[in-house]
Amino acid sequence: MVAPPFVLKVDVDTLRGTLEGVPRLVELFQRHRTDATFLFSLGPDHTGWAIRRVFRRGFLGKVKRTSVIEHYGLKTLLYGTLLPGPDIGRRAGDAMRHVHAAGFETGIHCWDHVYWQDHVAGANREWTVREMRKAVEHYAEIFGAAATVHGAAGWQMNSHALRLTAELGFAYCSDSRGTHPFLPVVDGETIRCPQFPTTLPTLDELIGLDGITPDNVAARLLAMTATMPVTGHVFTLHAELEGMKFLPVFDRLLTGWRGQGYRLGALRTLANEMMLDALPRHEVKHGTVPGRAGTLLVQGSAVDRARGGITSPSAP
Repeated sequence: MVAPPFVLKVDVDTLRGTLEGVPRLVELFQRHRTDATFLFSLGPDHTGWAIRRVFRRGFLGKVKRTSVIEHYGLKTLLYGTLLPGPDIGRRAGDAMRHVHAAGFETGIHCWDHVYWQDHVAGANREWTVREMRKAVEHYAEIFGAAATVHGAAGWQMNSHALRLTAELGFAYCSDSRGTHPFLPVVDGETIRCPQFPTTLPTLDELIGLDGITPDNVAARLLAMTATMPVTGHVFTLHAELEGMKFLPVFDRLLTGWRGQGYRLGALRTLANEMMLDALPRHEVKHGTVPGRAGTLLVQGSAVDRARGGITSPSAP
């Protein structure tokens, strides 16, 4: 019996994460001889804008639990406020290309992380097309090829963005939270771009809740993965967290997951084993996740294949 896959998806939010956290993760993955997917923020680093979330329920609690200043650094938290937001793609293009040259899968996280995360939920199609096109075009400039995978910042999407994943030519995406791969259904239409949802909580969602600390979070997470689902898992980590202070924790997790019998790999590992037309259809909705403030895109109810048509890719 073939062991289920365990996908490692790295969200890269900031300039610091790209320049410092990403190289450390590349070295760690190479040491563990595993593939992984790196999803890059490609435009301006406006991390400081996130201070506006102070009024969002649960945000301050997360800040206290996860030591945001320690992980992201004071300079990063000033980008977009007291300091201009640097263009990540221009400043760190070489670092991104190094990841690809080392053999890892690369893709798009977003153009402007905070701007996308805070505005996409209520944005119209024109706004959404503009933001996604900027990311797509900048990625092509940096890598000399089109991106095939997309993973939304903060798991934030709208119906226009979901349709655009197919229209812009992505082969598969990881924009949502859920339990297993599926084809998303939006307003009765099935989008022919698979979603490989994040299936496990992130470290920053766990630490500080129910007695979980950096010292025992690996053991708690490994307990959650002891029983193997047939379709495996998708775990999202962050270059600013697991690539920096939590690197030793993540090292233990990689050893633990391999010891449990999983096949560690990238999103393309999962994609290569899926038949598009065999995937179940699921509606998508906005819901909450323990340990994370606000709402995000989540896998909804299964849909009968007889319901809903198939979208046909077309130019935005």
